[in-house]
Amino acid sequence: MILVISHHRDEHAQSVMVELSRRGVATRLLDLSRFPLQLGLSMRYDGHGGSRFVFGCDDSGLELDDCGAIWWRRPQPPSVEGEVHRPAHQHFALSESHEALHGLWQSVDAFWINEPARDAVAARKAWQLELAGRIGLELPQTLITNCPQAAREFLGRVGLGNVIYKAFSATEQDWRETRLVRADELDRLDNLRYAPVIFQRYIEATVDLRITVVGERLFPAAIHSQDSDYKIDFRMDIGRARIEPVSLPADVEAKLLELMRRLGLAYGAIDMRRRPDGSHVFLEINPAGQWLFIERQTGQPISAALAELLQRHDGQA
Repeated sequence: MILVISHHRDEHAQSVMVELSRRGVATRLLDLSRFPLQLGLSMRYDGHGGSRFVFGCDDSGLELDDCGAIWWRRPQPPSVEGEVHRPAHQHFALSESHEALHGLWQSVDAFWINEPARDAVAARKAWQLELAGRIGLELPQTLITNCPQAAREFLGRVGLGNVIYKAFSATEQDWRETRLVRADELDRLDNLRYAPVIFQRYIEATVDLRITVVGERLFPAAIHSQDSDYKIDFRMDIGRARIEPVSLPADVEAKLLELMRRLGLAYGAIDMRRRPDGSHVFLEINPAGQWLFIERQTGQPISAALAELLQRHDGQA
């Protein structure tokens, strides 16, 4: 059986589960937001090297030994909301829940897209840049700092109007787009002492590139962001940006696959920019990046590729 760790509202999870159902593959969705209040977990060790891991408190529970492939698809966090009220008690309950789950994921013998610990490490933007540079991918000049003076020196060297800044993370509730540093923001650089910020030289581009990687398969797509109303961050006007499938130079493809291998990922959504001279600049990789907006405009069979990879490793092919 294939286990999908996600939630019912995730249309990406639903898209792949529909494809798996069409193939006649047994699949089950696990929503971790139901843990621990509405979802039980038992991890048993017999003292002689044997173990059994079950979600559920009766014989109808989910046996993780039955799962040959597991898709870690933006799972929801455990919750004790509504029943545990004291902040200290909430913290303790959630900390214990996370500790049990992290140990469980490390213990399950299955094929993962992506294994949770590797997924978490691969999401670190500083590590992505370091590893991509070692592999030989071209990167923007970058400064990550919480030192106001270091930021001023970087801006002075690269030039105002040539530097973007971005956060390490963003959520639907707290969105942070990539922006060019403006002159009227220079007096706010002292605020860096509260948290580090990523500064990078702005890369002039003909197109943005989203390269979705599934196993050894690459699905490169060009996003014509420079024809949109916000040329700095294609996400801000994605509904009107033209997207089409493209090809990549063989050496760039090889380096991206090497990056995936070194990060230990089976899936990743990579963002790059293609300069007017045809060169390619690596920006970042999202181990759980979205792809339906690419698939719908290009026809690239990304959902089917994910379903096929899960099915093949689960043994239901």
